[in-house]
Amino acid sequence: GVGAALARAPEPAAPDKAAAPLNCPLPPAALIEDLRAREDRVAAREAALADREAALQLATQAAESRLAALEAAEARLSATLDLADGAAEADVARLTEMYQSMKPKDAAQVFAAMAPEFAAGFLGRMRPEAAGAILAGLPPDQAYAVSALLAGRHADVPQK
Repeated sequence: GVGAALARAPEPAAPDKAAAPLNCPLPPAALIEDLRAREDRVAAREAALADREAALQLATQAAESRLAALEAAEARLSATLDLADGAAEADVARLTEMYQSMKPKDAAQVFAAMAPEFAAGFLGRMRPEAAGAILAGLPPDQAYAVSALLAGRHADVPQK
């Protein structure tokens, strides 16, 4: 009856692989040492990269700060130049009016002492009648030089 008893006996459960601890052999000491050395190198690299990133952030902040300072300085310089240009333009406009209000004969004497380029600048701003009267009082060679400058001053402007 032993055979019948064994046949009726429940089957033993299959061994649970998850529950049984694995018996892994310990790695060789050389492998452990190499892995630790590699981990140290990786950690040193990470620290160096973190330092580089921090340095780059500082450099970026410094560059942005300098750029902002340059932009502010450029804005101040532009405002100063605009003021200077406005003042210079006002001075030239005032002189032009003064020369226009002079007697043509007296103004022609002043213009005769000017360089043709300088004289042409004033005459080009005057009313045609006043400029013509002053030009008529200049010596012919000076009147021609000033006229040539006035005629050619817009020669470099692009045409349609």
